Amino acid sequence: MEFDRKIFEGGRKIPLVEEFYTIQGEGYHTGKAAYFIRVGGCDVGCSWCDTKFSWNPALHPVVPAEQVIEHVMEYPAAAVVVTGGEPLMVNMEYLTGMLKERGVETFLETSGAYELSGNWDWICLSPKKNSPPLESIFQVTDELKVIISTEEDIAWALENGAKVREECKLYLQPEWSQREEILPMIISFSKLNPRWMISLQSHKYMHIP
Repeated sequence: MEFDRKIFEGGRKIPLVEEFYTIQGEGYHTGKAAYFIRVGGCDVGCSWCDTKFSWNPALHPVVPAEQVIEHVMEYPAAAVVVTGGEPLMVNMEYLTGMLKERGVETFLETSGAYELSGNWDWICLSPKKNSPPLESIFQVTDELKVIISTEEDIAWALENGAKVREECKLYLQPEWSQREEILPMIISFSKLNPRWMISLQSHKYMHIP
């Protein structure tokens, strides 16, 4: 997706889709209270994406990072999840630096398709076939979360799982609209391959953002 990154002033401003305080519903940090910052812009183009409204950064206001930080500090949880869209389309050094100065944990959710920037306590990589991760992301990934919508996606999960560090947490997550059909297969696979755990979108079951 083509857009002029100069307007983001090296990350001092970000295209903000939404920000909200909630409970993390997926992966390793499921159940943890966190402030979510959803950054606009994504050209990965997953057909099943549940945040397609975030893809075009021109549709969202470009706001100072300081403004977002002020909102973060109004809430008790000392953890922020930066997601998208694809947040690494914007330089994350300034935003995460400010958060770290205030003692806030920083969690990233990314496809890995863009160069890593920012100071992160936890990196969740969710690789996509149509825009594969850069090789450099695998050795800093803390959590690999692969979305499974068909049986063929298991091979994609194994391909990416072979590239991460041994201590990286491995998750298979059923694509929401296919969850009833795909879960039995995921359960069987995880029982045979216990390093792979199952991530569910528990926030959708709880009816929270």
